[in-house]
Amino acid sequence: MNKNIERLYNGIIKENPTFVLMLGMCPTLAVTVSATNGLGMGLSTTAVLVVSNALISLLRKIIPDKVRIPAFIVIVASVVTVVQLLLQAYVPAVYDALGIYIPLIVVNCIILGRAESYASKNGIVESAFDGIGMGLGFTIALTCIGFVRELLGAGSVFGRVIIPEDFHISILVMAPGAFFVLACLTALQNKFKMPSATNGSSNGSVLACGGNCMNCTGSACMANHAQLETRRLQAEEDALAAKKAAVAQKQAELSAKLDKKEE
Repeated sequence: MNKNIERLYNGIIKENPTFVLMLGMCPTLAVTVSATNGLGMGLSTTAVLVVSNALISLLRKIIPDKVRIPAFIVIVASVVTVVQLLLQAYVPAVYDALGIYIPLIVVNCIILGRAESYASKNGIVESAFDGIGMGLGFTIALTCIGFVRELLGAGSVFGRVIIPEDFHISILVMAPGAFFVLACLTALQNKFKMPSATNGSSNGSVLACGGNCMNCTGSACMANHAQLETRRLQAEEDALAAKKAAVAQKQAELSAKLDKKEE
């Protein structure tokens, strides 16, 4: 699989930041009152991810290691400010709906996690595609949660009413509704044995950490892949050394037999 396509697949399916890694829960639970809000927040985060990943990758060899986190935050904050001003100027309805959660993208653990684990260690193109994949995964997750909450809670989809008011489940558009919907969607993941942060019984992963998201202490996918690659290379070296040792032993045995015959 092409490396860039793999980054897209990784962000949308394999390591979806919401449904698999359970990151960025604050905006996930707060802004998904409607599918429009979820889509707006997801696309805003995607834009920040792509641009910040590309900039951090571009400057990765210049930024001193000791101040990399503050430097990442400054870069992300600058990009978020630009996105916030663009939303305020051209999409004021989305800007008003998202409110304080737009500037809070600066401290979103998805942004900083990808900057630290991937963008600071890889090229610009790969980092940009990683941002696109993670951003699209986040957007899809938020839109799905917002779709369910809006459909069942307000009887509408993207503002268009399709269910009569008498059949609305109003609690779903309130604060507890976000937890209910997220819990139900996560339960479906567990039911179908899909990877998620709460599914400890899913099939074992090829990652060095074992893929046990339920007991994971953080997002360290790149470290896991690096560790897996190190183990694979070490296993190949051990196998080669064992093969050479076996050949050497066999040659020694043959030499010993020849010596005995000559005697």
